[in-house]
Amino acid sequence: MKEARKPHAHPGLLLRARLLREPVVAIIVFGLLTSLPLLISGYVIYILPQYMLFGVLAMSLALVWGFCGMLSFGQAGFFALGAYTMGLCIQHAGELGINAAYLGLFISMVVGIVIAGGVGYFLFSAGVRDSYFVIVTLALSIIVEQIAVGQSQITGGWNGMFIPRMELSLWEWKLPLESDESIYYVILVFVAVAYFFLRWITRAKFGKVLAGIRENEDRTQSLGFKVPLYKTATFAISAGIACLAGALYGTHAAFVAPSLAGVLFSTEVVVWVAIAGRSSLLGALLGGILVSSLSNALSAVTPQYWQLVLGVSFVVVVAFFRGGIAGAVNRFSARIGG
Repeated sequence: MKEARKPHAHPGLLLRARLLREPVVAIIVFGLLTSLPLLISGYVIYILPQYMLFGVLAMSLALVWGFCGMLSFGQAGFFALGAYTMGLCIQHAGELGINAAYLGLFISMVVGIVIAGGVGYFLFSAGVRDSYFVIVTLALSIIVEQIAVGQSQITGGWNGMFIPRMELSLWEWKLPLESDESIYYVILVFVAVAYFFLRWITRAKFGKVLAGIRENEDRTQSLGFKVPLYKTATFAISAGIACLAGALYGTHAAFVAPSLAGVLFSTEVVVWVAIAGRSSLLGALLGGILVSSLSNALSAVTPQYWQLVLGVSFVVVVAFFRGGIAGAVNRFSARIGG
């Protein structure tokens, strides 16, 4: 008997399927973001870098949640911690004759990695997982918020901390970042590097082990992989990236407040990733940018009901779009691609 031939997909559908693949979409997205300051100016160019940093924060959560199966409510706490660290470095590094920008970025990253690595090592070595891990990470954000409130002499308490814009220098060359366009491109470069770095590690052997942990942690452990070590490394990497994003956010917004580490913002980050798709880095990035910007727009139009609208959107996506919007797009791409 002759085997039945599978019907070939239409060439136009195959082209659409290829165009929907994440690397192609990522190139298009970054190309559009690069050309945006040439097309428009004003408030959009000022505020968009903050939304892009929210997108990086969302990607850091997607790494631990979507690729490793650990839901973390602590990413907002690390984000705020990075902003406060950057503020302190800019205020005091000049007294030591050190470039405050580089020092602030470096220390912010190290602080996030060390804290998350230490906490993760003890948690995962003790077998803490699932809802217990969620509670601990939520407590981390609350601790950061309470420290920011309690140490008012250093952080400004509920009044917040004002942070000057950073200045980058390389030998005799200096970039003061006084214009919105200059800091826009600096942040865009960071966003692109963060995305491609996370995509690299999730596509490498490290990412395959994370997928195994997400699907069946006990089986992955039985195959000889040191699951606590992988989970600790993942949590530390995500915290370091969240702190870096927070450091850039602080110096761009010129202000940081304790609410940035609060329960409400921590929950918002989870909603961004859930709506966009926790298993897609690009989906998380775009979700952080688009959902956060829409949330701010809704809060200006309907201050009483914007959280209700965001909550309803979250319920609708979870109920009808398994894996978020990015998951639905991937399934559609696979279907039309044959």
